[in-house]
Amino acid sequence: MVAAGALVLFSCLGLARFAYTVLLPAMQDALELPYEKMGLIGTANFAGYLIAVILSPAVIHRFRPRSTITAALLLISVNMLAIGCSQSLLVIAFLYALVGLGSGFANMPMMALLTRWFHSDQRGKAAGLMIMGNGLGIMFAGHTIPLLMHRCGAVGWQGGWWMLGLVTLATALCAGFLLRNCPSELGLEPIGRPQPISPERIHPPKGSYGRILLRLGVIYLIFGMTFMVYGTFIVTTLVEEYGFSERSAGVYWSWVGFFSLFSGVGFGMLSDFIGRKWGLALVFALQTVAYLLVGLGLDGSALTVSMVLYGLAVFAIPAIMAAAMGDYLGISKAATAFATVTIFFAFGQTLGPVGAGLIAGATGSFAHAYLIASLLTGGAVILTATLPDPAAGR
Repeated sequence: MVAAGALVLFSCLGLARFAYTVLLPAMQDALELPYEKMGLIGTANFAGYLIAVILSPAVIHRFRPRSTITAALLLISVNMLAIGCSQSLLVIAFLYALVGLGSGFANMPMMALLTRWFHSDQRGKAAGLMIMGNGLGIMFAGHTIPLLMHRCGAVGWQGGWWMLGLVTLATALCAGFLLRNCPSELGLEPIGRPQPISPERIHPPKGSYGRILLRLGVIYLIFGMTFMVYGTFIVTTLVEEYGFSERSAGVYWSWVGFFSLFSGVGFGMLSDFIGRKWGLALVFALQTVAYLLVGLGLDGSALTVSMVLYGLAVFAIPAIMAAAMGDYLGISKAATAFATVTIFFAFGQTLGPVGAGLIAGATGSFAHAYLIASLLTGGAVILTATLPDPAAGR
């Protein structure tokens, strides 16, 4: 299940979302896109994701996770292939919104399956291992797409989308074959040690539920707003503001993918031991430093440190947040709670890229957007560090 989940995230996020970062400079030149419109395409994708997050509980209940994930990957594949045939900004934005819709319908049920397959003491590690698929997708895109664009010239960005669409099609077929909706389908039990479950852990007090849910939602909103500003525009920043070639910038981005392999599993396992709130606070602190270093316009080693820190932290928040739902909000409400806070996250990542594009259009640089992101994540450190302890043990 972890391997199947990693494969799903490899395509639905690693390729469908983060490969756009590598393709963006070439698309900007070919389509003559200003900064504001570059952000618009990314925002269209996140708007589709937001719609999927809102609808996913009903869709998962009606069609079950396995069928939903497979159909979502097929949707992503078809629209990636269509983007490769398009030259219109509005058409590309619409198609990329459908890609975002597919990403949400693949990611949400995949993360929700964690609560069915793993007990609390193994959930953080399992989520982290599964999220390694995102990093593998970034590494794949960072190495292969610049090479493809170099060989294909002006139409290389279109070939990049075609390649991504075909890879995602293969992933959809594999996911449909490997995934199962629950352990009982194979005569198995969830992995890990069943913990003594207090009444508060099954059904938390109504008053505390609302307050904690809102606070976790705000924390996830900040993460959504900030991490995709960096994740969408850092390659463009390297090319336009630091003078990197597209191929060199792609290699740098692939190193982000390499370090992200340790992000979810490392911090997910760490949160199993030190607690969800301290795990979240540590990750936000690393992100704050990463955004600050690139926002200050420092080059050389400072830029390298920024990208390493971003890679190490980028997928840790979703892993910890998925594990925290059962701890903070009760097993009976974990899936619904995760869907709710993910709406906050999706709304945040919808606003982030378009806001950064507007700031860059007004100032001629993304530096101010990165500095604002560092202020927001600095505030998130305080919000997470002052969270109460869960009602029951981890």
